[in-house]
Amino acid sequence: MSRSVASITPEENPGGGNATVETTKSRMWLALFAAWVIALVSTLGALFVGEVMGQMPCNLCWHQRAFMLPLAVMLAIAAFRGDMGIWRYALPLAAIGGLIAGFHGLIYLDLLPEAIEPCGQGPSCASADMTILGGLPLPLLSFAAFALIAALLIFSRRPHRS
Repeated sequence: MSRSVASITPEENPGGGNATVETTKSRMWLALFAAWVIALVSTLGALFVGEVMGQMPCNLCWHQRAFMLPLAVMLAIAAFRGDMGIWRYALPLAAIGGLIAGFHGLIYLDLLPEAIEPCGQGPSCASADMTILGGLPLPLLSFAAFALIAALLIFSRRPHRS
């Protein structure tokens, strides 16, 4: 008879621990690990676009980098240590970075008037150069990354019920 790991009772578990608790902890850690991978890929992508492709970041891109880079470092340490309490520190960074990226996305999509644009000097926040991989807008990719990280951090902070 085949049974899932989550359906084994503590008496039947050869290790003596509760398999459901272990499965929940594993899922929480996987969410934390996935959040770190997204932060790492986003940070490396921003460095690639700026250093290899030579695209100068606008003011809002710099602010988004300032919130993404610490997330990559903090989430790496937390995933390595299995620190599920990291959401208390990382979630505000992801939320603020997401707000900046959302604002940047609205400017890029031309949904905000030009008078509000914060990029008076340097590259434009809404230029056509703000794309990668054949037209994916960087501000919207950044927003998606921050939103996914925030969702994964929320998922990793509480036990899940079957």
